[in-house]
Amino acid sequence: MDTLLHPSTSSMAKRPCPSSAENPMLPSFFSQMDNLLLSFLSLSDSSPPVSLDLSFDRLLESAPSDADQSLLIDRAHNLGSLLLRAANRSARKRASLHNSIAWALPPDITIKVFSMLDSQSLCYAAATCSMFNKCAMDPLCYSNIDLTTVVPKVNNAVVSTMIQRAGKSFRSLKLGIVPGPTSSPGSCQPLVYSIRNSVDVSSFSWNDKKTRQGKESSILTRSCLYPLSGDNGAAGTLLRRLHLYNIERMDNASLCVALAACPSLLDLEIVGLHVELRQTLMSVSSNCHLIERLFFESSKTGRDDSLKSPTCVDLVNNCPNISSLSLRGFKLHDYKVRILVKFNPSYYLQGFRKLKYADFSTSYSISGTFLRNLGSGFGGNLLEVLILRDCMHLKEVEVARFLTAVLAGDFKFLRYLDISNREGLASEGDWYQRSYNSSIIPLKQVLEVRPNICLLAEFPSEGCYIDIDHMFDSDVNSEISLPSQLSSHTSDGSLLMSSSESSYNSDQGSGNEEYQVSGFVIYEESSDEVDFLVV
Repeated sequence: MDTLLHPSTSSMAKRPCPSSAENPMLPSFFSQMDNLLLSFLSLSDSSPPVSLDLSFDRLLESAPSDADQSLLIDRAHNLGSLLLRAANRSARKRASLHNSIAWALPPDITIKVFSMLDSQSLCYAAATCSMFNKCAMDPLCYSNIDLTTVVPKVNNAVVSTMIQRAGKSFRSLKLGIVPGPTSSPGSCQPLVYSIRNSVDVSSFSWNDKKTRQGKESSILTRSCLYPLSGDNGAAGTLLRRLHLYNIERMDNASLCVALAACPSLLDLEIVGLHVELRQTLMSVSSNCHLIERLFFESSKTGRDDSLKSPTCVDLVNNCPNISSLSLRGFKLHDYKVRILVKFNPSYYLQGFRKLKYADFSTSYSISGTFLRNLGSGFGGNLLEVLILRDCMHLKEVEVARFLTAVLAGDFKFLRYLDISNREGLASEGDWYQRSYNSSIIPLKQVLEVRPNICLLAEFPSEGCYIDIDHMFDSDVNSEISLPSQLSSHTSDGSLLMSSSESSYNSDQGSGNEEYQVSGFVIYEESSDEVDFLVV
């Protein structure tokens, strides 16, 4: 032990490491060091630890000067540190070797499995051992980046790092906050979400939104998509799928810049972003000509009335491959929807020829007139899924006409239809009069003739309205993220206007000016520019 702590001067001197052929004494030196280390490590664990302390004290006392004692203590610290690092390094090597032998999958298959994990699970796997870490660094593992969370945990730097690791394998990016595991993108359940209203944020502090003392913020900002357009748009060119959820700081300009860098985008999903529908669709129409799926849910249900007919026309003409279209929570009128799904002689165009999935849930101005003659010819006749859930102005007579067309043999590919409305369907003459158990809608006949159709028609058993005076007393400037909860039926049995309609009383009659020409429903563009106020 004394020899171990007092190495010779020749052994401590820094010099090049010659080969054994140049220095025949080198093997014997290594052998001596190995034997010395073995003797040190062979000390019995049962020996009192005080004996090691006493031995070291005797060495210090034998030192001729205080400087020699300090040097001896420093050498003991250095030797202990070297032994600890060597032990840790050897343990990792043994564990990695064991994993490579015990792990049944070869590296290429392991990388393939890791590429199917979400990004958080991939990071957990990479932290287990060096073998997994090496596999997890392969660019293929980052081809589909999923950084969605329930509470804010991801910042712009994480997004940039992940995209850098993906390299040329980059294909998909999901970002933002989702309400929770019960909500799945594409379902009928609203995905618009505010962190302030969440019940899952007990450990989250809004102070984390600020960068303090060099700590990175855990909030995504408008520049989180900059890596897509940076480096001459190299990453954006590779992107095929982009899903963005409830990124509060995202704006129109940043989103449009990102979309301009994604010409090969096939799947776009936008939920709860404070961006305008018209500008977003214009950017998609101008840059994403290959897009096949478009899902857009408004952050302010029923408030966005920005979409214009020319934008619909450009989208149909420039993005002909769209087969799945979801515009949820927007203030859409029937003639705009008809441009998207059916031939309109006013514009001499065909709606999306490949459209199979259409979801216009919570579109407050849709009355259902766009469904007329939809099943004839191309376009709407190819529909497999149609969702009109909670469309406030949806009329029972239009639903009845649509289902009658189904009975007549139209919509041969239709397999899913949702016309549920938590406040009932609107009557023909006055949408204030609600229908909860319509006798004119042939639901049973459709299920008998077309048993392959999944038909959802859920309505309340009775009226669910509040006093209309309370509606006008409410603050018209208050934000509405989701439709308000339904109140109980009035005691006298009268039907009163729902509070969720307080901002939409200007839509009486759906705002659709229409007339009939050659069996088609034509709508005047003027109604797209004017809001009518009921006083």
